[in-house]
Amino acid sequence: MKCAVLGDPIGHSLSPALHQAAYAELEMSDWSYTSTRVAAGGLASYVADLGGDWPPSRWRGLSVTMPLKREAYELARAISPRARLVGAVNTLVRSSHGWVGDNTDLPGAVAAIRERAGDGFSCSHGVVLGAGATAASTGLALAELGASRITLLARNPGAAGETIEMISRHRSKPVVSVLPLEAAVDGADVVVSTVPAKAQTPELIDRWASTPVVFDVVYDPWPSPLLAVTPGVAVSGLDLLVHQAVLQFEIFTGRPAPLGAMRAAGEKALGIAESLPA
Repeated sequence: MKCAVLGDPIGHSLSPALHQAAYAELEMSDWSYTSTRVAAGGLASYVADLGGDWPPSRWRGLSVTMPLKREAYELARAISPRARLVGAVNTLVRSSHGWVGDNTDLPGAVAAIRERAGDGFSCSHGVVLGAGATAASTGLALAELGASRITLLARNPGAAGETIEMISRHRSKPVVSVLPLEAAVDGADVVVSTVPAKAQTPELIDRWASTPVVFDVVYDPWPSPLLAVTPGVAVSGLDLLVHQAVLQFEIFTGRPAPLGAMRAAGEKALGIAESLPA
C-alpha cells in the first residue's frame, strides 16, 4: 500500500520520516510513504493518474499541504464534518466511492495542547498571532478547548475577515476579534503563534513568552525564539506535526499509531536530542 505527502515546496516535509517510522515500528513492510511536489492547480490531474480501482491495489492515502488544501476540498467526493468546519482538507483517503477528505490539523492541535498542558486543560481566552489558514485551524482548536473569547493579532487586521468568520462558525460561538500584531492583550490563557521565526521580535517575545501556555506552530528553526524563553507550558510545531500525522496514519491504516516512534523520528530529523517534557 502506498501513501504520500503532496505540496509545493515539499522537500522540507517531515511527514515521510514520521509515517515510515510508524510502518517500521509496527512491521508494516508492505506500506510505503513518499513525498511528491505537486504545484498549485495540479492536484486533480495528479490524483486522476493514480487510478480509480477498488479495492486499492496500491494507493491508499494522501497527506496534502500548501498550496493544495482547498483543491483537495473541492476534489473529495465526501468531506468530514471537521474538514467542512475548517474549510480545508489535508487528508485524502481512498474509499469505495472515491476520495474522502478529512482534516487532522484541527484535532492535531487540540491533542498537542492537551498532551503538554494536561488532558483536562481548558481555556477561556486565547490569542492567536497571525490571521491566515493556520490561525483559523488553531483558533478553532482553542474553541474546542473551551475558549469563549479569541483574539487575532494580525499585521493586516483588515484582511482577517475570512478567518474571523471561520472561527465564529464553531458550535460554541466564541467571540472573535482582531487587533494589530503589536497590540497588548490582557488575560490570555493560551497564545498561539503562527508567524515565522523572523517575525518574532524581542518586543513580541517579551509580550507573550510568559503566557501560561505558549504554542508555536514553527518547528524549524528549533527552538523558535519564542519557545526558547517560555517559562510555562510550551507546545511546539513538532507536537502539532506529530499529532496530526498520528491521526492521518490511523485514518490510512486503521491501526493505532506508535506516537513515541513517530515523535522520535521527527526529533531525529530536526536534530533534537531530547523532547520537551511531556
